[in-house]
Amino acid sequence: MKKVYVSILAAAIPAIGLAQSAVDAYTLGSNEMRGTARFMSMGGAFTALGGDLSSLNQNPAGIGVYRSSEVGATLDINFQSTKTDPAFDGFRSKESQTKAYCNNFGYVGTAYLGGAMPTFSWGVTYNRTASFDRLYSGYNPSTDVSLSDYIAAYTTNDGVKYTDMDFASDYNPYLDSGIDWLSTLAYNSWMINPTGLTSYQGLSGNGTVGDALFNVRERGYIDEYNISFGGNVENIVNWGISFGITDLDYTRLTYYSESMENALIPNATAEQPRGNAGFEMSNYKHISGSGWNIKAGVIVKPINEFRIGFAVHTPTWYRLDQSYEASVDYSYLNPALAEDRNNPLSGSKNTENAFRPWRLNSPWKLMFGAAAVIGSQAIVSIDYEYDAYGSMKTKTPRFDSYGYISSFESNDYLNDDISNYFKGSSMIRLGVEYRVTPQFSLRAGYNYRTTNVKNDAYDNNIEIFTSGTDPSYTFDKDMYAISFGLGYKYKSWYIDAAYVYRHRESKFSAFTSYGEFNAPSWKVQDNNSSLVLSTGFKF
Repeated sequence: MKKVYVSILAAAIPAIGLAQSAVDAYTLGSNEMRGTARFMSMGGAFTALGGDLSSLNQNPAGIGVYRSSEVGATLDINFQSTKTDPAFDGFRSKESQTKAYCNNFGYVGTAYLGGAMPTFSWGVTYNRTASFDRLYSGYNPSTDVSLSDYIAAYTTNDGVKYTDMDFASDYNPYLDSGIDWLSTLAYNSWMINPTGLTSYQGLSGNGTVGDALFNVRERGYIDEYNISFGGNVENIVNWGISFGITDLDYTRLTYYSESMENALIPNATAEQPRGNAGFEMSNYKHISGSGWNIKAGVIVKPINEFRIGFAVHTPTWYRLDQSYEASVDYSYLNPALAEDRNNPLSGSKNTENAFRPWRLNSPWKLMFGAAAVIGSQAIVSIDYEYDAYGSMKTKTPRFDSYGYISSFESNDYLNDDISNYFKGSSMIRLGVEYRVTPQFSLRAGYNYRTTNVKNDAYDNNIEIFTSGTDPSYTFDKDMYAISFGLGYKYKSWYIDAAYVYRHRESKFSAFTSYGEFNAPSWKVQDNNSSLVLSTGFKF
């Protein structure tokens, strides 16, 4: 949650507080190496090559390389495995799942014109540019800070009156105030308890010991539909332009629980004796929408044996809808008292369902590539790509006096968070292909992407603000992929296969470090394998 400026935005975003965050923009700005089996087996190093259906999504000038028409499709079977540390003996810290996707299908048509531009091509493709599917969990057998302490600290800092978080017959603090929803949920589930009108105490005190458990399930996708056209000039300069329409859907389900001994236990009179405390918080977030972008590029072939490629991608301009809700199950036991209806103090509380639209400009991209054709048997290609994650921009709604959205305006607070947390990311792609016979080819590739998260944000040295009622977030470090493949052609029909191994390290933080509190965090490793199969016809 955004703690510092929630009151500033209260007039603009009543009852919900911060509905979006820089972390949401970061999550949705991701992209992966996806495309045809030939494209993936060569590490995606096609900026200077083209002639592949994936070109329409990478460097549109690749469509100018075509000298015939093509139709094709790709299937990707993805084996996902995650490992989380620290782990506890007997506790399963590994998760796995298998997913199948249609990575790509499309059509390219080519016409012979003659003259200075001998060919002109057009095409329509579908590409799954990102998959959000991930499942991971972790356990910490000893944690010295509680989520309740963090909520109590910022609620005190915000000066929220506990009387404003009480429900009444004609008053709902979720809908009738600008108070942070996580504060309200924690107060009504006894996670935080008042020590004064605007001061609060969490469940942890001197001598409190406890453990923490989390589970995260992410799912969703970014699909892109490209309409492209291009050609070549004097068989030397290939050019292309693509118009992309994207469809986005993202869901994040998080579960976080703590179990404590010698905790500060609330009771019906709001006193806090020592006892056992436990709570389980579940959060649901869903973001969906659509967007559009433009890509343009050139491939120059000064000699037959060498090609140079360049492409630029505008941001994707998204129109998004976001919703979230949360619940807490709690139980607090005072062992000094006889058990009755108030001991243990237990129950379940939930928020209302929140909904807000917003706008997002994803990162713009630049890419350069060079490729060498060695005789009639081998190709070597190298690419460099820059993604400007720190340049992402957001707009959030403004409301008229009747509560209707009057406009969307740049949200400087979120945009500042984006520039404070994130930075540009670089990717190197390498690919080779060797034609063993005119019909059979072997391929290999490698790509490496640097992290787009600044060190202070990744190391939890600065406060990270999230949206809704979920204070947790996951940041990625550097990633790499190794790939191998083969291809077979028979007359106008082709079939390609690829194996891709991806490794990614991330950090999951249950909440941000705040003041004197060092939030618990876990290292998450993804080791995913894909089997990719493409087939099609050239005619």
